Amino acid sequence: MAPPHSFTSKPSDAVRRRLSSISTNRPNVQAFSSLTPMWAGIAGSLLANKAGFELAISVHDSVYNTDFSSTILPYDAAQSDKQTEVIESHVISTLRKFSSEHLCKFLGAGVTLSLLREAPNLCTRLWMELDIVPIVFNIKPYHTDSATRTNIKHRIGSATGSFAPSGAETPTVYVDPSVLGQTSGLLSPGGVQQKLPIPCTIDEQADSAARKALMYFGPGNNPRLSIGPRNQVTVDAAGKIHLIDDLDTYRNSVSEGTWNAVVQLADELREKKVKIGFFSSTPQGGGVALMRHALIRFLTLLDVDAAWYVPNPSPSVFRTTKNNHNILQGVAAPTLRLTQEQKDNFDAWILKNGLRWTAEGGPLAPGGVNVAFIDDPQMPGLIPLIRKVRPEVPIVYRSHIEIRSDLVHKEGSPQEEVWKYLWNNIQHADLFISHPVNKFVPSDVPIEKVCLLGAATDWLDGLNKELDPWDSQYYMGEFRSLCVKEKMSELGWPRRDYVIQIARFDPSKGIPNVIDSYAKFRELLRTKGKLDDDETPQLLVCGHGAVDDPDASIIYDQVIKLIHSDAYRHLAEDIIVMRLPPSDQLLNALMANSKIALQLSTREGFEVKVSEALHASKPVIASRTGGIPLQIQHGKSGYLCDVGDNDAVAGHLYNLYTDDKLYETMSNFARRNVSDEVSTVGNAAAWLYLAVMYSRGEKIRPHGQWINDLLRKETGQPYREGEPKLPRGGLDVLG
Repeated sequence: MAPPHSFTSKPSDAVRRRLSSISTNRPNVQAFSSLTPMWAGIAGSLLANKAGFELAISVHDSVYNTDFSSTILPYDAAQSDKQTEVIESHVISTLRKFSSEHLCKFLGAGVTLSLLREAPNLCTRLWMELDIVPIVFNIKPYHTDSATRTNIKHRIGSATGSFAPSGAETPTVYVDPSVLGQTSGLLSPGGVQQKLPIPCTIDEQADSAARKALMYFGPGNNPRLSIGPRNQVTVDAAGKIHLIDDLDTYRNSVSEGTWNAVVQLADELREKKVKIGFFSSTPQGGGVALMRHALIRFLTLLDVDAAWYVPNPSPSVFRTTKNNHNILQGVAAPTLRLTQEQKDNFDAWILKNGLRWTAEGGPLAPGGVNVAFIDDPQMPGLIPLIRKVRPEVPIVYRSHIEIRSDLVHKEGSPQEEVWKYLWNNIQHADLFISHPVNKFVPSDVPIEKVCLLGAATDWLDGLNKELDPWDSQYYMGEFRSLCVKEKMSELGWPRRDYVIQIARFDPSKGIPNVIDSYAKFRELLRTKGKLDDDETPQLLVCGHGAVDDPDASIIYDQVIKLIHSDAYRHLAEDIIVMRLPPSDQLLNALMANSKIALQLSTREGFEVKVSEALHASKPVIASRTGGIPLQIQHGKSGYLCDVGDNDAVAGHLYNLYTDDKLYETMSNFARRNVSDEVSTVGNAAAWLYLAVMYSRGEKIRPHGQWINDLLRKETGQPYREGEPKLPRGGLDVLG
């Protein structure tokens, strides 16, 4: 046992004064210009006499251990729930106090398995309350000898068993205390018996956990993406990262009907040992990857056997697929065509990836998945291969982009050419899932195969969870630094409000309309004399990139050129346009601290960013396109405008910004009226339902129905009066 010890490092008062120099007229907003990123290691174990619980916290700056504390907490085995609360609260309060005193932000924490057994919800609380990524390690209470490669020198085998060849189980290190009595100046062995393991004290375990946790963070201090054998996306570092361990956290995020349906369906899949496989094009960036990370995390917690696979990335193929995407949406140049050479390259790419999955032991080989879900227009080539190798496996194809039905049947058009190529493969699927959007499905697709399912987002991940003000200011400081690095105009928050559009830099996202609407809004403020210049809001346009999106830089450059054109040059200092690194919490903080959200897409799929903004209590002004009108209740949670009607957008911006009562009413309504269907839990219910029905051997013929309606009926969980629900009327998805 290490002796009790308090943190000893002293923060600098001069640094605190310097970093708190941001001027703000909002006393409730904390505004230090930057916080230092830090990591922690947390370990704990019961004392030998079971009279107390020893807990240690080690603080690491990514290079050195900078401080540590250890304490003995009273322990009563008869009150396990109370004991758990005491341990968890001590850790939370200690880290929060250290952060405040030392002006730092803990990004990650290594947590020992022995501590997690005593405080099973510690990781959930670290993630939800302190925005710390918890990573769990089985650090033993005695020293072990690392298994090493054969080229490491001075590793001599011995009879003690302290050496093992590479790949063997990590052995225990033993000590021979007889040498102590033969060497002057060393402590007496004190009656220690020969060849006992060398103990590892709690503070050593905590420091080891901190150092191990650091290895899981990469560039930009983001958790590293983890890809396993055969390109399986091993979500959350193959389970070492524990964001949510408490199922009740998910349960509390949805209605009772949604939760009951999920539990009922998951129980049946577990009992039947059904294996589910998801296949999509990229492991990060873009909406599909975000949904899959959240879905696999949740299904793993439910103990449902689900895995997600991606192909090896090919820049040449992704250029082709992005062209196809733009062609199908009708936003590509009329001269852009899908050539035979590109088709051959595309086919060869999907075949060689598919053969890895159909080979012995692969997810699509005999004995592999029982149902396959195919995402993205990049992956249809996989469908005929599955049909050939595993004809009995049900295949569900999900189409998440807008397909211009009016153009795909126009003879000789680029859209017809691309759709025919894709449909040649898609037609072999058992089911065609479409976003619930008018004219989204070409008439080639038999209506009996079509069902509807919107996109989803996770209320508990870094993109949407509620951030503590301390953590929020850290990400705002990071954004400020990114702007300085790129010599972009600085966001004046918290001194000034801002209007935001978060979207990829894509030709269909309507960014020119965003800029023009903002200019007209500023003109309204000027002519009506409502606000001084330093009180007017700024405009922020930002978003992530994706592995398969080569257009982003082109669109970004076009936007910057537009801002500095004669029409908008006078506002250039107040328009911030940024391509952001892949940090969910950064986007979260930017949305949460904004005043009003825009989504002025010209063509759109579902665009769940709208629901994310509403969930953050932000009124949304958006275009009537794609699935956006399903998410906004016009005049209650936001406003819907015709594409290109920038005067209407400017008018709604003016009313929301100058009428505090209107703004507050809309904000409150927005937060309370987001459907479970767009959440991870509600979306998971749809996939679980399909897997259950196919596992029963049933042929699903939905005839254009919503999957959520089918699963609610199947599980006996009808919608209750007043339960938020996406509108069902007026849809005709076939073009």
